[in-house]
Amino acid sequence: MSTLSFRDVSLRYPPRSGDAGRTLPVLERINLTLKAGEFIVVIGRSGSGKTSLLNLAAGFLTPSEGSIEVDGKPITGPGADRAVVFQDDALYPWLDARDNVAFPLRLRGIDLKQRRARADELLDLVGLSGAGNCRIKELSGGMRQRVGIARALASDPRFLLLDEPLGALDALTRSKMQGFLLEVWARSRSGALLITHSIEEALLLATRVVVLSPNPGRLAADIETGFATDLLGGASIGQIKASPLYKRMHDGLTGLIHSTADENEEAA
Repeated sequence: MSTLSFRDVSLRYPPRSGDAGRTLPVLERINLTLKAGEFIVVIGRSGSGKTSLLNLAAGFLTPSEGSIEVDGKPITGPGADRAVVFQDDALYPWLDARDNVAFPLRLRGIDLKQRRARADELLDLVGLSGAGNCRIKELSGGMRQRVGIARALASDPRFLLLDEPLGALDALTRSKMQGFLLEVWARSRSGALLITHSIEEALLLATRVVVLSPNPGRLAADIETGFATDLLGGASIGQIKASPLYKRMHDGLTGLIHSTADENEEAA
């Protein structure tokens, strides 16, 4: 079973102009392990380093201290074992949906027929069967995000890294996409790390919710949840949100996030 591990990871940004050599602490001594088949959702107030955590996992940033490893091997940069999906779908508007999905396969030198056939399989997986010829401007926001997720899956990654991929969608589309995202994750059998500001989204999607406290980001809580299993088992979002357990956990997470922010403000 593949694992993505943060081992005593700290991140500091270089000093800004006029700061007299003082570095800016972003994350402090993060220890976290994501296994294949897990869906970890990271949540926290502004300044907690959520996106920086994901960028470290992707290999876009290098830790100031500690190490990040996949199956015991240090990450030295981006790799095909980790696929990233951003809030902005980052699709190529001059390519149709099929060729957007097939683009990573093109970079690997796979021939045109094979990569387009694989792209059609992935479009079918994300519920866009028959949309391969569509131009990107013809697709809705939710459909574009599905294309982006299909493209991420094209490299058969061991880990999906998702930076608020549903944040720009309207409430109805976002609700539908949450269930879709769970189904795709379950079929892919990869590990997923998702960044969000939404407590509701964290509880509905996660097998574990990780809470970061701000300034600098520290691991404040690591909470196992089971609502994703309920959703995959056929329960509706409305049924889950009406349950006493969901309400207690939602209230508890809300209080925890606010208390960690208050503690940091007092310390300052």
